[in-house]
Amino acid sequence: MYLDRRQFVVLSSLGFVGALSSRTLFAQQAPAGAAPAAPTIPEFKDVRRNVGVFTARGGTIGYLVTSDAVVMVDSQFADTAPMFLKGLQAKTTRKIDLLINSHHHPDHTGGNKFMQPNVGKIVAHANVPGLQKKQAAQQKTEDNQAYADTTFDKDWKVSVGKETVSARYYGPGHTSGDIAITFESANVVHMGDLMSFQRNPRADRPAGASVPNWIPVLERVVKDHSTDTVYIFGHSKAGERVTGSSRDLLDLRNYLTALVDFAKKQIAAGKSPEEIMKTPAIPGFESYEGTPAALEAAYLELSGKG
Repeated sequence: MYLDRRQFVVLSSLGFVGALSSRTLFAQQAPAGAAPAAPTIPEFKDVRRNVGVFTARGGTIGYLVTSDAVVMVDSQFADTAPMFLKGLQAKTTRKIDLLINSHHHPDHTGGNKFMQPNVGKIVAHANVPGLQKKQAAQQKTEDNQAYADTTFDKDWKVSVGKETVSARYYGPGHTSGDIAITFESANVVHMGDLMSFQRNPRADRPAGASVPNWIPVLERVVKDHSTDTVYIFGHSKAGERVTGSSRDLLDLRNYLTALVDFAKKQIAAGKSPEEIMKTPAIPGFESYEGTPAALEAAYLELSGKG
């Protein structure tokens, strides 16, 4: 696997040159006087038929590794992408055929630039490069970006070795650029941030999110796949699993439906945005980690104020 000089230096200095499967710890340096950050624990887990999931920090990375194809979905952050690449070297010497970005957020695209020398092409929905550039300009991180060189509007498909990888855009949900990526032979779908398990999902209104439309998006994904499809989640509640079934997607659908209904009732009752945002949890869904992060987006969309 080819490494440019910058990547070689980064990988050589990580200090976890041993096998990542042993869950070696990788801790970032904390500023002087600050409490030490919790260590990042990189982990590779098999899912089905050469498809697996990598977790460290940020959104999950999905991957396919065979003798004739290597594909990755999302790249996490600039400091965790080297962890993935190091672990991948223990599995294959092939260059990565495809890096597919599920959407533009930096915990899914922040490692693009690091990975780029080892990737044949970067694929994303047509809205993603513009959203990524806009956010990078706001955060002044333009020099740290690498953008998709292959984009599509609705459907995209390619054969890589004996696997067929496809992606579909179902309309706005978490953002206006989210896609579901399917490894067709393995029957595994990476949902990106269209799916958070037992954790309050974020809805990025400035990036075109639609909470009401997110509901039929999840229903259509389930309809397009089979009952034994395995789904990789973009995020999960701390300590929870990152893969599951259509039932999990429909549970999130139920949560978003309850959230939208709650927002509508609060708006009809004349509640102020400040009052609505103080809601600690949506009734019946108290197990979800964190406050209802999508509630503000739902309020802005349903009230016509943003």
